[in-house]
Amino acid sequence: MTDKGEYKRDLNYLPDRITADGRDGWPVEPDRYRLVVARACPWANRAVIVRRLLGLEPVLSMGIAGPVHDERSWSFDLDPGGRDPVLGIERLQEAFFKRDPDYPRGITVPAFVDVPSGQVVTNDFAQMTLDMSTEWTQYHRDGAPELYPEKLRDEIDDVAQQVFTDVNNAVYQCGFARSQEAYEHSYRKLFARLDWLSERLANQRYLVGDTITEADIRLFTTLVRFDAVYHGHFKCNRQKLAELPVLWAYTRDLFQTPGFGDTIDFAQIKEHYYVVHKNVNPTGIVPLGPDVSGWLTPHGREELGGRPFGDGTPPGPPPEPERVPAL
Repeated sequence: MTDKGEYKRDLNYLPDRITADGRDGWPVEPDRYRLVVARACPWANRAVIVRRLLGLEPVLSMGIAGPVHDERSWSFDLDPGGRDPVLGIERLQEAFFKRDPDYPRGITVPAFVDVPSGQVVTNDFAQMTLDMSTEWTQYHRDGAPELYPEKLRDEIDDVAQQVFTDVNNAVYQCGFARSQEAYEHSYRKLFARLDWLSERLANQRYLVGDTITEADIRLFTTLVRFDAVYHGHFKCNRQKLAELPVLWAYTRDLFQTPGFGDTIDFAQIKEHYYVVHKNVNPTGIVPLGPDVSGWLTPHGREELGGRPFGDGTPPGPPPEPERVPAL
């Protein structure tokens, strides 16, 4: 928090990477690492989607923390006995402390954990998904899409940075602002960028090129949570997503694409934000709405052309233990 009441995100993460050549000491290997996520978290949701689209489920297992955490850590309270069945731990914090007993920062998801040692490898959410696209290629499924094509990387990086600064992070800056000035600044920044995105997407189906890329995944995980939590809980209330025609159609298009909507659990999303953020919602009451049936209505974006998976194919259904409740 700055002296002007502005929320400032700590972006110092464990910088190690899992790479094909193992240059950081963590080589890509099947069944060695566990991706720890929470359904509620938009940053973790990115990794869940990328893993699904690339078909990495057979070689990269996934642990799912519950939607509510305390000041110490995300915990595995959805699992029998409250322990992750692969790592054998109750809290993700234990994997961070295995790596560094004095780890001083927040315990965040997503995180890659080295199963043999029980140590967290990295929680650098932005790099993790890029590495899944570029370093794990040996284990991509047949028909996996190119989510970070080399010829478009500069543009993807540019758009993704603007989306991070003005959308992904700005909703939190609205919600956690501690002054009227800080809130209004973030609010205006957010909706100016949403207007810009509406103009960009009015005549093209995806953010960069004619296929789904990393940029779309990064925007989707914020937009899909917008009406459920950010509009009311974080006071991002100029309009609902459902009142922004282009972005509402764009997000429904992605939601109805295999690998996107089938990762979304609105009940866990709402429980996390409304219960954990006691400073924003002291009562801990979780709203019953909004109605989610609109997510399955026709979006009409096919008329803009584009090929969701390029020369690839849609992923198959998620593994049974990883399925979320259908709308």
